[in-house]
Amino acid sequence: MNFNKEQIGIVIPYYNASTQIEKVVQKALQFSSNIVIVDDCSQEPLPKQILEKSTNITVLQLDKNEGVGGATKRGFTYLESISHVQVVVKLDADDQMDTHYIPQLVQPILNGTYDFVKGNRFRDFKALKNMPWNRRFGNLFLSFLSKVATGYWNCFDFNNGFFAIATRSLKLIDKSSVANNYFFETSLIAELYFHKAKIKEIAMPAIYGDEISNMKIGNMPFIFSVNLFKKFISRIWKAYFVYNFNIGTLYIIFGHLLFFGGVIFGGINWYHYASNETLTPVGTIMISALLIILGFQLMLQAIQFDIINTPHEKQDD
Repeated sequence: MNFNKEQIGIVIPYYNASTQIEKVVQKALQFSSNIVIVDDCSQEPLPKQILEKSTNITVLQLDKNEGVGGATKRGFTYLESISHVQVVVKLDADDQMDTHYIPQLVQPILNGTYDFVKGNRFRDFKALKNMPWNRRFGNLFLSFLSKVATGYWNCFDFNNGFFAIATRSLKLIDKSSVANNYFFETSLIAELYFHKAKIKEIAMPAIYGDEISNMKIGNMPFIFSVNLFKKFISRIWKAYFVYNFNIGTLYIIFGHLLFFGGVIFGGINWYHYASNETLTPVGTIMISALLIILGFQLMLQAIQFDIINTPHEKQDD
């Protein structure tokens, strides 16, 4: 390892994982001297012998169940107050994350090249075959929608909860806007966009035990679509109308005006001439078609501009 264990903090949100938590903590201690376990009102009590393993373990007990995101945020707040902690890793308590990837997660942040490093299970094709089909399909579908919502077009597998984040970035983001539920990872990335945080992904396999997934593929579009739509509207409004006003803003404004103007103009004239049982003049049709085509082209330009402006790796001076 090319880093000091004192520089690394690890947050472990704990809920009903009493049989795995000791093994997870033992692995985590190999990479960090600042382990925080957040007990999210688990029905399975946290084993008492956990604290006997090391003096570097802190347990935070929540008064009520706040979800994986809420528990993780509590751990973030605790660790970011420790001056020597420069990177915080989020590690699940169910032993489904390979801790040997922790050096790859934290090193780019310690080097100052990236602000957030996460795993991507879709870059490991061999491991991808072993991923349950419902998780595979769900993550593929949600990852595309998440690209649009967050503005990180270069990322994938947004729901991967194995990541590392710089404490300097944690102090900047509005944690109240980060979800407490399973939308936590995506909403966190969405908040990082406003600070132009640089994100890197590393290929890693997912580890699955015999547990039954609670994810219902039919409900996923309904569960996530509202939150993703809200994040998308919030991002576009802040990025192109509040914090900045650029050529992308003009693409968005005039693209929508021309496109919907063409649709409305064409619809009104179609209804008018159809009601009179006469053919719509070719010129009227062409005007409507031209407005729609120009508007659509400007909206495509807006998308291209948004993709180009995805935060990328920091360059050395």
